[in-house]
Amino acid sequence: MELPKTPSFRLDGRRALVTGASSGIGLGAAVALAEAGAHVVMAARGLDRLAEAVEAMRAKGMSAEGVKLDIADIDQTADFVAQVQPFDILVNSAGLARHSPATETRVADFDAVFDINVKGAFFLAQAVARSLIEAGKPGSLITISSQMAHVGGIDRAVYSATKHAVEGFTKSMAIEWGPHGIRINTICPTFVRTPLTEPTFSNPERMRWIKEKIKLGRVALVEDLIGAVAYLASDASLMVTGTSLLVDGGWTAD
Repeated sequence: MELPKTPSFRLDGRRALVTGASSGIGLGAAVALAEAGAHVVMAARGLDRLAEAVEAMRAKGMSAEGVKLDIADIDQTADFVAQVQPFDILVNSAGLARHSPATETRVADFDAVFDINVKGAFFLAQAVARSLIEAGKPGSLITISSQMAHVGGIDRAVYSATKHAVEGFTKSMAIEWGPHGIRINTICPTFVRTPLTEPTFSNPERMRWIKEKIKLGRVALVEDLIGAVAYLASDASLMVTGTSLLVDGGWTAD
């Protein structure tokens, strides 16, 4: 009897682009991919923290380099992707949140959040996919979305709208790019403890709401997400595309 062979989670010889990589989920994703053998190009808007992260990874024997990149600058992003070798893996962890009651949302905040979370994410995926298609290569594209792509949330009408939009274009892109062997998916975490989310966790009312909704009884850590990144980037998920992987502690189970 010939037994099934477990697909490899290794990423040796593959190139990965991780945006928002200087801290938090993006940094965790970069580490996970590099530990699996990928060469990781880490992108962020600021170079100081990014350089520190790259240096720390290299000190551990990981293959990484840093680049300054703002995905809200569509032309800059497209030019960068077009000028380098195709990326086998994309993890877009760049994002923005400006929370407010819907009745108090300002046009400037609405535009800023959509420019990064939707427009920037869309055209980044487009640029990476174009490069892969031209090279005749398969690939795995991953966007860090949110549980708010599947539900609503207090003071999060704009943020939720952007993440619902990401889910929509992910499904359409999966249909178009599937014949090229390009997979595209999202990871939808619950609240993750990072420096950017500390203001939410310092609000007792918001913390009560969060703890009531997360069935596992705690907020997520970056380490809770990076296994999902490694899975979707690897050959273990070759039949997974156009969908979302919820890492939400049961938030959306209701």
